[in-house]
Amino acid sequence: MVATNKKQISVLVSSTFAFTICFAVWMMFAVLGIPIKNNLGLNETQFGLLAAMPVLTGSLVRVPLGIWTDKFGGRIVFFVLMLASVLPIYLISYATAYWHFLVLGLFVGLAGGSFSVGTPYVARWFDKERRGLAMGIFGAGNSGSALTKFVAPAIIAGFGWQMLPKVYAVAMLVTALLFWLFSFTDKSHQAPAGVSFAAQMKVLKDPRVWRYCQYYSVVFGGYVGLALWMTKYYVAEYGFDIRHAALLAACFSLPGGVLRALGGWIADKYGAHKVTWWVMWVCWVCFFLLSYPQTSMIVKTVTGDLAMNISLGPWMFTGLLFIVGIAMAIGKASVFKFIGDDFSDNIGAVSGVVGLAGGLGGFILPILFGALVDLTGVRSSAFMLLYGSVCVSLVWMHFSFKRAPALQLSVI
Repeated sequence: MVATNKKQISVLVSSTFAFTICFAVWMMFAVLGIPIKNNLGLNETQFGLLAAMPVLTGSLVRVPLGIWTDKFGGRIVFFVLMLASVLPIYLISYATAYWHFLVLGLFVGLAGGSFSVGTPYVARWFDKERRGLAMGIFGAGNSGSALTKFVAPAIIAGFGWQMLPKVYAVAMLVTALLFWLFSFTDKSHQAPAGVSFAAQMKVLKDPRVWRYCQYYSVVFGGYVGLALWMTKYYVAEYGFDIRHAALLAACFSLPGGVLRALGGWIADKYGAHKVTWWVMWVCWVCFFLLSYPQTSMIVKTVTGDLAMNISLGPWMFTGLLFIVGIAMAIGKASVFKFIGDDFSDNIGAVSGVVGLAGGLGGFILPILFGALVDLTGVRSSAFMLLYGSVCVSLVWMHFSFKRAPALQLSVI
């Protein structure tokens, strides 16, 4: 039993570290995209597409990667995935045209598929009572987004933007080797050899899978979209330089990643339904406040005109983002607690499908953020969009619970 515990810890630590580096690479255009935007003269929509391009690939590969993890085991799939992304990352330093960055971004996005490999790989090493915490700890690798915001501005400022992809390529190669040395394989965790792709994808007929996709598109898709957009937002809205903007943006990204482990523990203790429900309400309140644009108005009073300025200063804005980051971290863990409990024999396929939904949300949102700014000229329109999406989610959740009285009782 001692040997098994050591293996569990080693698998969890090595997988979490590997996922952190993968996520840092996946999010690098959140910072790297700013000097590229200035050099190429991109508009807001083009920047959004550039930042989101890796997210598209990282989302689309999640389903096959989850299935391959069930079939071949997480260790080998994770290792090969990291090695495959090293060269595209390195080649970004030599890109000169917009389409170069878009194409290479697609290949770099492979690193984002690591979530659908690591989640079932880690989950199967732990029993059901500790699975939510284990998946939450692994999911804390989302903090790689904050790591990029701490590291990337310093590298760009000191050595130029071309150095960042080179450093990240070396980091990915070293991470892959360390992961292979400290992880293990358990053949019993693999799906039976006779299980076909069609058989594994039968889970799509289960309405619970689509509910979890919807929840995850909000808590993870929203997290990825904001993580990619916030550095640029601070630069444009408040006039910060890239280093200070990235540091403030990390106040959202860091708790949004690290506290996922806490979310796993809370979901284990209080149940996935109740936790996810309250996460949505917290996001709803914060997005309502963040949506209000910087406003100046003249109010007619009985004593004359009254000039009013309504705005969120950078510190209040950052405080609300910090709360959103905490809520999303907990929500990401609670959604995967659903999956671990309900689909323990098919975690890879289901986590791939749900991860795809969340990733596609993260891909679409930065593009929509940019398009809304180009169309309206109002930067807070990004939060208006998120507020609307949470409203839809709350309504859907309410009627889902209403159709299942037993579940509704657990929420009240």
